[in-house]
Amino acid sequence: MSYKLFLSSIMAASIATAGLADEVNVYSYRQPELIKPLTDAFTAQTGINVNVAFLNKGMIERLVAEGDRSPADVILTVDISRLAGAVEAGLTQAVQSDTMSANVPADFRDPDGHWWGLTTRARIIYASRDRVPEGEVITYEDLADPKWEGRICTRSGTHAYTLGLLSAAIQHMGETGAKTWFEGIKANLARKPQGNDRAQIKAIWAGECDIALGNTYYMGKMLGDPEQVPWATSVRLDFPVFEGSGTHVNVSGVAMVKSAPNQEQALAFMEFLTSPKAQEIYAEKNFEYPIAPGTNPSDLVAGWGSFTADNLNLMEMAAHRADALRIAQEVDFDG
Repeated sequence: MSYKLFLSSIMAASIATAGLADEVNVYSYRQPELIKPLTDAFTAQTGINVNVAFLNKGMIERLVAEGDRSPADVILTVDISRLAGAVEAGLTQAVQSDTMSANVPADFRDPDGHWWGLTTRARIIYASRDRVPEGEVITYEDLADPKWEGRICTRSGTHAYTLGLLSAAIQHMGETGAKTWFEGIKANLARKPQGNDRAQIKAIWAGECDIALGNTYYMGKMLGDPEQVPWATSVRLDFPVFEGSGTHVNVSGVAMVKSAPNQEQALAFMEFLTSPKAQEIYAEKNFEYPIAPGTNPSDLVAGWGSFTADNLNLMEMAAHRADALRIAQEVDFDG
């Protein structure tokens, strides 16, 4: 089984020469170790080699710069705003597949077939086991309650994860309501927004705050790191909802590049990724939730509790991203 990782300019040059009939070229925001089990399984099943270029930023800009010369067949990324951004930039093509339609519920794919969801993660509340009784946080709207003044930690207001939640709030509350809500959260912050989701949980463990926003999968990551186990065990996962709806979720997803040189192989790879078998491998490795009918999360993830996902259309939510960014800047959330 072949698996190649290319970095920087060497990565691009190597992948450009790999456009053979038995290969598929992937640009990925997912770290190599997280997708290697999938690419290995796909190659074993089909004989098609997968060449992965791992990027930590700038995927859209890179594809725009490469244009029709891009060697990329498929993009793998997380967050609906990034998937929607690739579509809006004209970098993807519509893909129709009965296999993928059967595996991916309509709520988790682009109506026109430009991107397809693979797994979901919930953006939930990490709460101190010692200082926050169960049932204290029921809704996202609760986060603006003055009772949390000086008790909330979160990452930057302009980060994609925060903007995704704020975009959902706009859909539920309208722009004025969402802005008031976001101002309320800012007033309750224990410190300036900083760090990643794990940094917020560490801050709870250190007593700097009592609750924090974070993605579910970070619990799995922390439990796998001896240094971070004390952070993880100091908190409880609470699944808040928007009033009258459910828990905010986002997706990891896949799309075919508009100029893909190996479209047949790319489609085969995408169909494999959406299969129940592949989704369960992917979800277990990433501590996320598979979305194919009949699939289940790992025992660890299932043990965190069940929830009802918000029923917002993800593309409609993504359409509010620019407004969410404007609101975050207007309230000077990071200031």
